[in-house]
Amino acid sequence: MKYVVLIGDGMSDYPLDELGGKTPLQIANIPNIDRLTLTGRAGLLENVPRNLEPASDVANMSIFGYDPQKYYSGRGPLEAGSMGVKMLEDDVAFRCNLITEENGKIADFTAGHISSKEAAIIIEDLNKHFKEGTFYPGISYRHLFMSNDKNLVNLRTTPPHDIVGEDIENYTNWEEDNCLGSNNDNKGSIAIKNIMMESQKILKDHPINQERIAKEQNPANMIWLWGQGLKPKMPNFKDVYGLTGSVITGVDLLKGLGVFTGLNNIDVPGATGYFDTDYKAKGKYASNALENNDIIFIHVEAPDEAGHSGDINEKIRAIENIDKYILGQVLDNINSYDDYKIAILPDHPTPIDVRTHTRDAVPLAIYSTTDDADNAKYYDEFEVLNGSLGLDKGHNLINKLIN
Repeated sequence: MKYVVLIGDGMSDYPLDELGGKTPLQIANIPNIDRLTLTGRAGLLENVPRNLEPASDVANMSIFGYDPQKYYSGRGPLEAGSMGVKMLEDDVAFRCNLITEENGKIADFTAGHISSKEAAIIIEDLNKHFKEGTFYPGISYRHLFMSNDKNLVNLRTTPPHDIVGEDIENYTNWEEDNCLGSNNDNKGSIAIKNIMMESQKILKDHPINQERIAKEQNPANMIWLWGQGLKPKMPNFKDVYGLTGSVITGVDLLKGLGVFTGLNNIDVPGATGYFDTDYKAKGKYASNALENNDIIFIHVEAPDEAGHSGDINEKIRAIENIDKYILGQVLDNINSYDDYKIAILPDHPTPIDVRTHTRDAVPLAIYSTTDDADNAKYYDEFEVLNGSLGLDKGHNLINKLIN
């Protein structure tokens, strides 16, 4: 038996007036996904426990078959695992965004999707100025900061993509909140705030930013630290589920899940985690990986990016590209195997009108060569309610596939 889990990050949505009261999934031309839904089974999956934030790390941990209530420790450590950064027991890893600040507000949480080459120079220069921890360069605007102050794990940080256009000061008043508890003098939290604020002075006239401004591109004139956590302790995927597997993604967070669960990460040329990701390459590599793996997780970030940007057309295009270029190729190749199952779902919604993640249950379709179809006729947020899978917890997905 072969298994494929296709994750369209953030692709579920709410009905939009601009689409005549329909969602992007309802408008998108997705014949492959619709066909698998028609001939398979459908339902809803709740990937985010009620007491946790609807973040991609939480939701995708569920999809990989791990209960976030037991194993979630923060986004930063997962990205550290992906980047090969070793963590000690007391180390706290933060996600570090390069952002654009204007008039005390977050204007762009991606710094204009700065290139990795430009970003690496900035991260290197930040390490020359700050001794409270270490910065590690990642991809585009996504980087890492490591501290050995374990008390910082309790800092109430906020994802920058959730507060675009809002006052920075409202989300960095940690010293007033006494957020680290009565037994801590909050020196660590003040240090983190100082690093973020001081970065503006360092980056304001940085040569990279001068060049970007001259090209009318958003500058990376500040850093934003968030998503911190300690090193996670997760059992090996094969030990838990008896399956060998691989992960295909352009996002460090998902690669980190692969590292900590013992899954293999397949690097795909052109997988960027943005609109320009190479869908055809992802489909090709996923198809080729079927031979040597029991299960393949294929993750596509583009619908989520479109949701954050409020870009309806880009979201529809991303969904259609997933259907045509990724699932289409997988279907062309997986038919050579006698039995297989394909699960299709988002990790969480990223609605156009909200421009951030929500905790709503997501539509799930599972096609199996060994199961009969149910009553769902096509794939969207509402039609799956006619399916037989009902509502289930996300971390039960892998067991649901296997059993």
